[in-house]
Amino acid sequence: MNTSDLQKIKQRYNVVGNCDALNRALDVALQVAPTDLSVLIIGESGVGKEIIPRIIHDNSPRRREKYFAINCGSIPEGTIDSELFGHEKGSFTGAIGESEGYFGVANKGTIFLDEVGELPLATQARLLRVLETGEYIRVGGQKIMKTDVRIVAATNVNMRKAVSQGRFREDLYYRLNTIPVQMPPLRDRGNDILLLFRLFAMQMAEKYNFPKITLDEQAQTMMLKYKWPGNVRQLKNITEQMSVLSQQRLITAETLLHYIPQDPETTQLVAMGGNGGSGEQHSYESERDLLYKILYELRGTVADLRREVDELKKKVDGGHSDAPRRLEHFDSSDTVPAIIPQQHGDVNSRQTIEPSVQDAVAEEISEPESLNLENVGRHMLEKALEKNGGNRKKAAQELGISDRTLYRRIRQYGLDK
Repeated sequence: MNTSDLQKIKQRYNVVGNCDALNRALDVALQVAPTDLSVLIIGESGVGKEIIPRIIHDNSPRRREKYFAINCGSIPEGTIDSELFGHEKGSFTGAIGESEGYFGVANKGTIFLDEVGELPLATQARLLRVLETGEYIRVGGQKIMKTDVRIVAATNVNMRKAVSQGRFREDLYYRLNTIPVQMPPLRDRGNDILLLFRLFAMQMAEKYNFPKITLDEQAQTMMLKYKWPGNVRQLKNITEQMSVLSQQRLITAETLLHYIPQDPETTQLVAMGGNGGSGEQHSYESERDLLYKILYELRGTVADLRREVDELKKKVDGGHSDAPRRLEHFDSSDTVPAIIPQQHGDVNSRQTIEPSVQDAVAEEISEPESLNLENVGRHMLEKALEKNGGNRKKAAQELGISDRTLYRRIRQYGLDK
């Protein structure tokens, strides 16, 4: 593309900058526009990826048809299939009528899927079918629908890493990435930083009737050295802040320090704790605390069962007619390990305490050879039912067990026949 055509595109879409990487991205967009090939725009958040699909659509044979820009990351996972592919009446709660979805409404037009890396895997499978065959099925429907839509996608995710981690389908990635367009980060655009600053400063001055702010030489150098993790969006925000809050219209390096971090090499908007921001780590604090809580509660339950079994042993040895209360729930072969942290919050500082037989296993009950627990339980159950005239609820109350346990023991002993 010659320089004249490039400048016309920049003026039409208000694109500011002259760096080679930006010019290359615009050139690729114009070259691919007349085709129906899928395009994947790759770049960090805030670099202005949304301008590329607009250029592609406006310079394509579909320019007179509909254009939809959809942020995939802002639609809840439970409704995104319905939003994209439509639904039938009554297919889910709140579906009071049928919906065509974006792919139905945008037939013959263009759909821009921003943050496509956030799509759920099930939705990715549906999208792949649309790309390959132009077919889809509405949520809750059975009829195969057809659509002719040009898809342009964008992401700030490392797609190859997402594919290797199983978060994004490899076949869909290659189908979307037919024509890749790489948008450069602001830190790689050199003097475009100063051009954009002047544009944003002028816009603020005109909009609010402020005197326009400017940068002295040292401030310009600082702006060029800073890494701009938020890219163009961050630069615009900082320019707007200084336009409103700065008392001086000539911004010095000292003034600029109040609006950007003092470390010019940083790529972080906010300082990260722990590992210094070198990478995202998952914290297992809540999961570990939940595990500890479950184990403590389990040990308490076992202790209660042990006490009840001891009481039962005493009653049986003493000839009492009181029935066991929860013996049938307890298997004397069960053991329960406990993992107790030495220091809370430290994954490595925990010890495994082996369960003792006294803690988790009831003592074997000594009884005469002619008598076992099952016979004792049956006998006491029959006596309680006979005493209460067959009233099961009263019998359960007298035995100190629940109605459900009583019914289960009646069936076990064959007393319901």
